[in-house]
Amino acid sequence: MTLDTEVQSLRQVPMFKDIDPSRLKLLAFTSERIHFARGQRFFSQGDAADAAYVILDGCAEVLLENPGGAVKVAELGRNALLGEMGILSDSPRSATVVATEPSSALRIDKRVFLELLSQFPQMSIAIMRELANRLERTNAQLLAHAAEPA
Repeated sequence: MTLDTEVQSLRQVPMFKDIDPSRLKLLAFTSERIHFARGQRFFSQGDAADAAYVILDGCAEVLLENPGGAVKVAELGRNALLGEMGILSDSPRSATVVATEPSSALRIDKRVFLELLSQFPQMSIAIMRELANRLERTNAQLLAHAAEPA
């Protein structure tokens, strides 16, 4: 994948769509391209949140690990941003993310990600919207689960 192709992929991520193409080119250039085999972890629950990732190709699942085993809470595909919650909360990873098929992603360093947020307020707003949407989906799932007969 070329730098221009990576820039086009970044433009598909809703929170990056309004960022100047030259900035996206710099972001793609400073980001590390990583490949994941099926079953390989992007990161594990409890790890330090040192980067965010944009899935360029492939799919991954988000797992919450508990004493009873792992529970899948989401599936992510191309152009999905992941790992930003740990960066924003400055806390360890709250979930494990595993590639469900061979995948490639851009790894965006924490420092670079935070600088983007400070330079582009619209990106901060887009992240807040995405996090609010995730919370609404989680609440709906919890409500549906609570309504199931025991």
